[in-house]
Amino acid sequence: MVGTAGGGAEEAVRRWVEAGGGRLVLDGGLATELEANGADLNDPLWSAKCLLSSPHLIRKASLNSRIPPNPKDPSLPVLFFPKKHLIVWNCDLNNSLIGKQSFFKLSRHINLPFMYLVKQVHMDYLEAGANIIITASYQATIQGFESKGFSKEQSENLLTKSVEIAREAREMFLKEHLDQSTPTQQPILVAASIGSYGAYLADGSEYSGDYGEAGTVQFLKDFHRRRLQVLAEAGPDLIAFETIPNKLEAQAYVELLEECNINIPAWFSFNSKDGVNIVSGDSLIECTNIADNCAKVGAVGINCTPPRFIHGLIRSIQKITDKPILIYPNSGERYDGEKKEWVESTGVSDGDFVSYVSEWCKDGASLIGGCCRTTPNTIRAIHRTLNQGSNVQQLPVA
Repeated sequence: MVGTAGGGAEEAVRRWVEAGGGRLVLDGGLATELEANGADLNDPLWSAKCLLSSPHLIRKASLNSRIPPNPKDPSLPVLFFPKKHLIVWNCDLNNSLIGKQSFFKLSRHINLPFMYLVKQVHMDYLEAGANIIITASYQATIQGFESKGFSKEQSENLLTKSVEIAREAREMFLKEHLDQSTPTQQPILVAASIGSYGAYLADGSEYSGDYGEAGTVQFLKDFHRRRLQVLAEAGPDLIAFETIPNKLEAQAYVELLEECNINIPAWFSFNSKDGVNIVSGDSLIECTNIADNCAKVGAVGINCTPPRFIHGLIRSIQKITDKPILIYPNSGERYDGEKKEWVESTGVSDGDFVSYVSEWCKDGASLIGGCCRTTPNTIRAIHRTLNQGSNVQQLPVA
C-alpha cells in the first residue's frame, strides 16, 4: 500500500504508470467472469454476494467419520463436498494447489465457496496481464449486508474480506511467477471498489443518477463514510470510486476523503450514455473539475461506457485536468435496467474493442482496461497491444 502523505495521490499514480512503462492495464468484468463460472449474482449485492460464502460450507473429514483419511498422508487436509459425495485429498485452496482448471471444474459441480472463485477470477486477470485488480466490493455495503441479517461487525468484516481476497490473489500470482532475473518491473496493485449509492439500490439508478430525496451531499456522505473507512483500513493500494452517476456523489466523495483523512490514492471514474455528459445529465467537465481540485484523487476517467464514446470523453477530461486518465469501458452492450440484464448483440467483439486502444493511448489515457461484459481475453488483447515488442514480468513496485 502506498500512502499519499509524502507526495500526493497524483504523484503516486504517476510513479506506478512510469514503472509500468507509461501504461497500466486494469482488469475486466469481475461479475461477468463469476457468472460465466457458475455464480448466481441475481441479487442486490451482485458480485459481493460471493463474499457471503465461507469455508465452513466445506466440511473437513474430521467432522464426518464416514470419510477415509488421506491414504498418502493422514495429516493433510481432506475436504468433503456432500452434494456430490466427492472427496478431495491434499487440497489447499488458499495456496491454489489444485490448479486453475481443476478449480473451475470443482466450482461448477460442487458446493465450493464462491469466495475462492473470486480469488481465481482475480488470478485469471493477472495471468492475462492486468496490473490492477479491482475488489468485489462494488455493491458491497454495510447497509446491504445488514439487510441480509448480518451484524455491523460482520458486514465490516465482509468488506475487509473483499480486499484480503484480492491481496491473496496477488500473492499467489507472485509466488507462481516471480522471476528475480527479469530486469523490468511492473506494478501489481489492488484497487478497493466503491460503487455509487445507486448501485446499492440495485434499481438502475446508477445509470441515471436520480436519487430523489436521497440526492444530497450529506446523505451520501453518511451512507458511504464507514464503508470507505473500512476498505481503506484493509490495505488496498488504491480506492476506486466507480461508475459515479452525478455531480453530488462526486462532491460527497471528495469531502469524505478529506474528512476521513484517507491517505491512499483514489480514482474517480464516471459513466456516460451520450458521450458528452455523465448519465445524470451533469456536465462531465464540472465533475472532472471536482476531482481535479482534490489532492487525494490521483486519476480521473470513464468506466462502464460504450467504447465509441471514449475518444470524445477523454478530450473533455483533458480540458480540465492534467491528472492521469483511466479508461475501462464496457463491451458496448446496452443494459436493460428493468429486466436487469445486458442486451446481447448490441456490443463489440474483443477485436473491435481492442482496436480502440491505440487511439485512447494517443488521446492521453494511461490506465486502460474493461468493465462489464469484458473478459480475461479482452484484457489479454489489451496487454498485448500495449506491450508489443516488450517482454516484461509483472512485479510489485511501491
